[in-house]
Amino acid sequence: QVQLVESGGGLVQAGGSLRLSCTLSGATFSVYTMGWFRQAPGREREFVAGITRNGGSTNYADSVKGRFTISRDNVKKTVYLQMNSLTPEDTAVYYCAAHWGGDLQFQESAYRYWGQGTQVTVSS
Repeated sequence: QVQLVESGGGLVQAGGSLRLSCTLSGATFSVYTMGWFRQAPGREREFVAGITRNGGSTNYADSVKGRFTISRDNVKKTVYLQMNSLTPEDTAVYYCAAHWGGDLQFQESAYRYWGQGTQVTVSS
C-alpha cells in the first residue's frame, strides 16, 4: 500500500531553519503531484506548498512565500520543504500529501494519500 513518511520536524528558535522530508513507498512517486499542509493547534489544516510531478511548477501559501521552498527528488521518491526565517506562527504539525495528477492543487480533497505528520515548534 502507499505510505508517506515525514521526517525533519523539531524545535527551533525564531529566525531559524528546518528541512522536512517526506518519502513515498508502495507506488510510483513521479506520477504524483505532492503537497505540504500544516495544522496549528485549534486551527484547520491549511495548504503550505505544492509541486508538480517533474518539479517544474510550484505554488505556495502567501504566508510562506519567500521563506519556504518545496522541491523533490523522483529518484529518491522524496519531497522536501525547506523552511527559513521561521516564526512562532509556523508552529504546527506538517503533513505531506500525494495527488494523483499533474496539476497543482491546494485543496485537501484533491490529495489521496497523507503522511502521519511531523511536529514543528518555533520558539520566540
